[in-house]
Amino acid sequence: MGEEPSAEQLAQRYRSLVEHTPDAICVHESGTIVYVNPAMVRLLGARSADHLLGLSITIFVHPDSVGAMLDRIDKLTAEGSASPPADMDLLRVDGRVVPVQTVSVLTVWQGEPAYQVVVHDLTAQRVAEASAQRAEAYFTTVVSQLQEGVLVVDRRGRLEAINPAGERILGIDDAGPVLGRRFDDLPLTMIDSDGRPLPPGEHPMAHTLATGEAVTNFIFGVERVDGHRVWVSCSCRLLNPDSPDSSGVSSFADITEYRASKRQLEFQATHDALTGLANRSLILSQLSSALADDGGTLVTTVLFIDLDGFKAINDTLGHAIGDTVLRIVAQRLQQALRSEDLVGRLGGDEFLVLLAGHPQRADLPALVERLRVTMAEPIIASGHRLEVSASVGITELGPHEHRTPEAVLHDADLAMYRDKPAAHRELGLGQNRRSNNTHAS
Repeated sequence: MGEEPSAEQLAQRYRSLVEHTPDAICVHESGTIVYVNPAMVRLLGARSADHLLGLSITIFVHPDSVGAMLDRIDKLTAEGSASPPADMDLLRVDGRVVPVQTVSVLTVWQGEPAYQVVVHDLTAQRVAEASAQRAEAYFTTVVSQLQEGVLVVDRRGRLEAINPAGERILGIDDAGPVLGRRFDDLPLTMIDSDGRPLPPGEHPMAHTLATGEAVTNFIFGVERVDGHRVWVSCSCRLLNPDSPDSSGVSSFADITEYRASKRQLEFQATHDALTGLANRSLILSQLSSALADDGGTLVTTVLFIDLDGFKAINDTLGHAIGDTVLRIVAQRLQQALRSEDLVGRLGGDEFLVLLAGHPQRADLPALVERLRVTMAEPIIASGHRLEVSASVGITELGPHEHRTPEAVLHDADLAMYRDKPAAHRELGLGQNRRSNNTHAS
């Protein structure tokens, strides 16, 4: 073992440490500065240590911090005792305020009681804290002004934060305190796209918290306490993916109007504007599916219906009354058939029915006769008592159909034409049907 260092060697090592430490250190005796290290000189902005020695320590302490400093050092009664770390403000030589954290130690300096003060500059920390506070305030302001809802849920499923838009979209802005409540205990009911209650475990936030995986554009409905139903598009992710204890954040937008508009556009694209029945596009699509089903439950019988005597109504009373007749006929057809049967309008006074399932061939004549009777009932339109009759063509889809949807419609059209009264066939109305009331989409 080597020799123990002498007291002089230990003192030299201590002086070297103090001189080179990045923290500022000073010693004051009876309030007078007797030692400062280079870091303290730099902190106070002095030209050298000589410009500080002999001055009162309180010159460099902000007046608001002097009283607390004196209280702390008065409590130091035993050599080596230290005050707890305390924040205070110092004054530089140029008058600038410097935030610092200090620890005072009762010591001995050249045989006399003195206080050694270790000073840590907090300027960089305070700048960082102020920057973080500004960023947080900015973030809070931005989030609070968003039209999109934002909420945070902790690992236990409890609501930690929600912005005003989120409260408004979910209808809980007047529901009293909600923070701290479990997300699945909020005063609302979540539903899936079919209107069924959405199990809590199927909510995207539950998936994100359980797996850490982000979920985007998950659409579900919310039945609010005010009775309104809204549809939202929701995305969820962990606030801190690197932390196993991270909360989840969800952003969601109210898409109720968009969804309604989209459905309206889809309806308009597939339905007749005048009658609301399926249009030619939807009829052909459904017929194509039936043909592709090859004998399954979609196999149908096709009825092609044309109104006899409609052209005369249009020519003598005008298209407005003709449109009324078409709307009433459409309603009668829907009421006379099953909900699973598709009723459509091809254009003019031509209608098409796709009978779902496998109707018995023996039942078809009775069905057609019922439709004829229904169509023949008098129609009252703008004070006029009108009567129209229906010609009906039938074509059945076999178990191994090779016809195209257009070919099926053509065959049904021919069957309908053969069903027309001879007088109407001779007048050529079968060939000119499409010229009247072509409002169909």
